[in-house]
Amino acid sequence: MTTGVRRRMGVEERRQQLIGVALDLFSRRSPNEVSIDEIAAAAGISRPLVYHYFPGKLSLYEAALKRAAEDLASRFVEPHEGPLGGRLLRVMRRFFDFVDEHGPGFSALMRGGPAVGSSATNALIDSVRQIAYDQILSHLLVEDPPARLDMVIRSWISLVESTALIWLDGRRIPRAELELKLVHDFAALAAVSAAFDEEMTELLRHILKDEPQDGPFTDLAAKLIVLAS
Repeated sequence: MTTGVRRRMGVEERRQQLIGVALDLFSRRSPNEVSIDEIAAAAGISRPLVYHYFPGKLSLYEAALKRAAEDLASRFVEPHEGPLGGRLLRVMRRFFDFVDEHGPGFSALMRGGPAVGSSATNALIDSVRQIAYDQILSHLLVEDPPARLDMVIRSWISLVESTALIWLDGRRIPRAELELKLVHDFAALAAVSAAFDEEMTELLRHILKDEPQDGPFTDLAAKLIVLAS
């Protein structure tokens, strides 16, 4: 008869395991409610061994946030193929996949959680926002954005974040509706800005010229025409 032998993990492998375990627990409950004892038990190791790899819960929390931020940032990467409205809708679906799967963890990432106000947490949040910003610019084929476009994109990213956080508090609006609404919101913000600026007008025309009849931007225009009639 043979018995199984537990393989000893290397330092980095064990660290990555603990980060994964912490992320899983943070995805189901607020990080403030998760103890080091729970993380240790889920990882199958002792509490002192957790402290061997991380000096405290805060350092483990920040490492878990870093992985979550990298995952979230990757949701904004989209091939430059097809109309912009469809691309943004696919991005929003992936974004809300993350929000849906990691509700408490997403809230902690955006609000700081146990590390609220820390420079490390703020830098992680800012990095996700910057990647989202850079991705939108790349889809618009703009390298040096004018002030109004810069404001449109940054305002929209803030709106996406706040909408997701509000939605998590009860999920009272269908997720698919919110995903489409946020794509509409981008077009609406751009349209309002275009009303005051010729450069934004040209950019909006460029965005809309390839929009299909069944695309989200065309859908918004049709709804607005009905409201105005």
